[in-house]
Amino acid sequence: MQIPAYAAANLLQRWFTGDVHTKQKGDRKMNILVINCGSSSLKYQLINSESEEVLAKGLCERIGIDGSCITHQPKGGEKVKTEIAMPTHTQAVAAVIEKLTDEKVGVVKSLAEIDAVGHRIVHGGEKFASSVVIDAEVMKAIEDCNDLAPLHNPANLIGINSCKEIMPDVPMVAVFDTAFHQTMPKKAYLYGLPYEYYEKYKVRRYGFHGTSHDFVSNRVAEIMGRKREDLKIIVCHLGNGASVSAVKNGKCVDTSMGLTPLEGLIMGTRSGDIDPAIVSFLADKEGKTADEIINICNKKSGVLGLSGGVSSDFRDLAQAAADGNEKADIALKTWAYHVAKYVGAYAAAMNGVDVIAFTAGVGENNVDARAEVCSYLGYLGVTINAEANKKRGEEVEISTPDSTTKVYVVPTDEELAIARETARLVK
Repeated sequence: MQIPAYAAANLLQRWFTGDVHTKQKGDRKMNILVINCGSSSLKYQLINSESEEVLAKGLCERIGIDGSCITHQPKGGEKVKTEIAMPTHTQAVAAVIEKLTDEKVGVVKSLAEIDAVGHRIVHGGEKFASSVVIDAEVMKAIEDCNDLAPLHNPANLIGINSCKEIMPDVPMVAVFDTAFHQTMPKKAYLYGLPYEYYEKYKVRRYGFHGTSHDFVSNRVAEIMGRKREDLKIIVCHLGNGASVSAVKNGKCVDTSMGLTPLEGLIMGTRSGDIDPAIVSFLADKEGKTADEIINICNKKSGVLGLSGGVSSDFRDLAQAAADGNEKADIALKTWAYHVAKYVGAYAAAMNGVDVIAFTAGVGENNVDARAEVCSYLGYLGVTINAEANKKRGEEVEISTPDSTTKVYVVPTDEELAIARETARLVK
């Protein structure tokens, strides 16, 4: 199934006019549509801000990858999974609108039922240290950061523009991934470059996935019955995009992503940490520009590149490795090794660690990936309960009772965090 552009436009117009007859909801206060566009996925939720009840939610997976699909679930209903071609985020947004207004599984009857829209924005640069109501100036500032987050900011803008076309009078809020990491000290966010480049161009480590790191670090403390301010927490946000953060006494003190989301861990299509001289070296050898090499680092590297092009999806890689593909196997092992190195680095940065939390698509669901990472952490007193580690997509402690450092799986809820910020700013 593929939704052409003209059909999507017609659908949106029907949504606006209330011509799509969907299920009627009960009394409500403030309903917020959250749009969360990632590099290869798009999450969405319609949330009542007062009760924090999710009226509908869904996930578009494998955007730009063969086998893409959307899973939609209205409140009280069953999940409906539909295979649909989504070569770009435009098609993904169209698929979301189609499900929200579907006669059988939709929950929105008219525009009047949506009070605000919250958008996840990856990079806000130095200008945005907190969430902000979106206007023309904000849109321009987000666009100006496109070169810092080439896989995400353009996708984020697609979501904004699609909503603005149909809902020009509905307030919209940008919630930035970079905000949570603004508590990092200079010793953590400065690079070993001439200081003038920070002064002139604000070249520094910003960090990303901040909404998730904030939510998960707070939630794992709640699960433990502790205050976040009393803990040393390492959050491993492991998806197609991936990052690790060190949260000490409630504040982020370091994180793996840098000026852009390219730094840090090996990811789905991103290289992560490399010798910067590789860029000019490969440019000379391949007859390419520096920009072209950076594009390769962003879109053709990571486990996709290491596996020889097998896939950027860890499920595909696991299957290929099981079938004897050596490149897929080494890609997975190299990825896990680098995650474990960052965990060790942040244990050193905080002079200890109380708890490690796995989250995001791979962290929440890939049993083997978690086990492989934790196999390096015995020196931290980590021992894993193999039976508990079999669980997927739910809150669970996967460490044994005698594990010195506790290890949890904590599903992230970036959408709820975004809805809270949106409600705070538009009330």
